[in-house]
Amino acid sequence: MKGREERQCRAYFLFNEELLIPKDHPLRGIKRRVEEELARMQPCFREAYAGVGRPSIPPEQLIKATLLQALYSIRSERRLCEEIGYSILYRWFLNLPLDEPMWDHSTFSKNRQRFAEHGLMRRFFEGSVAQAIQEEAASQEHFSMDGTLIEAWASMKSVRPKGEEGDGDQAGWPGDSNGWVDWRGEKRSNATHQSRTDPEARLARKGPGQETKLAHSLQVLMENRNGLVMGIAVAEANGEAEREEGKGLLKRARQRYWLRPKTAGADKGFDDGEFLEELERELGVVPHVATREGPMVSEDAAGLARRRARRRQKTKGYQLSQKCRKRVEEIFAWLKTIGGLRRTRFIGRWKTQLYAYAAAAVYNFLRLTRLVSA
Repeated sequence: MKGREERQCRAYFLFNEELLIPKDHPLRGIKRRVEEELARMQPCFREAYAGVGRPSIPPEQLIKATLLQALYSIRSERRLCEEIGYSILYRWFLNLPLDEPMWDHSTFSKNRQRFAEHGLMRRFFEGSVAQAIQEEAASQEHFSMDGTLIEAWASMKSVRPKGEEGDGDQAGWPGDSNGWVDWRGEKRSNATHQSRTDPEARLARKGPGQETKLAHSLQVLMENRNGLVMGIAVAEANGEAEREEGKGLLKRARQRYWLRPKTAGADKGFDDGEFLEELERELGVVPHVATREGPMVSEDAAGLARRRARRRQKTKGYQLSQKCRKRVEEIFAWLKTIGGLRRTRFIGRWKTQLYAYAAAAVYNFLRLTRLVSA
């Protein structure tokens, strides 16, 4: 007998949403770890919010919603709120009752400054690192560092000479209001030009012969045991951020987690004598850095550091470090393709940094969940 489709909507339903989520669903393990960390952060939340006044959207839900955005590649906060509104899975993850209305997407913008001032997202990311160290899933001695570019939320058409006023014809450019997009015969550089849309973005390219884009720099510190993110930083794409931020992330790991890094692997972009010498002298870290080809003639401390780095390339430790270092590309691939960091959605580097903390934290929790279940 053919079944009949019932089109009349029911007024009430009685079910347990906990039973709707499969027991082996990946979000279960992630939710448990996330809520453990959020429980430890309760003193930080009380400090960030006033004791009186109208109740706010719980910051725990805002953080978990940002994790969902990175985990499920949701392109905007407006779309995120829309999907949470009708998704039982997302509401279960947020502990948001089905009969409770979804908040407006502007809630994220209103709370972003507060999160930055009190370092809530940074502490949440550091909590994911602390869990990895506590469970002995992260190496405390051997690390790798690398950097990449994040495309800015600005068009190349917004690049204008510094100090110029007005737009289009008002600025003295020939043609219509888009006449200034013709750069024939004009040399552009970060010293003379700047984006009107995102002034913090810089003209950069990944290598010789590649396209120049407006971008920010993203640096990652990875531990070599399981490829977990131990530190992440968004900085200016000035060609030196990889080394500066890489050293800063190593210092932060020592101070925050009481680690004692012994080795740090990196590619040829980190082949700078002063940087290598500072790692050895200030941090006591042996740099496993690939050096550029060619003779080394300098005899100062920086030159000697590069000579030691080249001799070190013949050791087994260097070869193992370089083999593990390639796993950092897996982190960049996930952050860009899944996490949504190929191109930032924000104007303001500090906003991109907040989202990078969330994306790196959910990457760590996802990896830890798989490692434990394996």
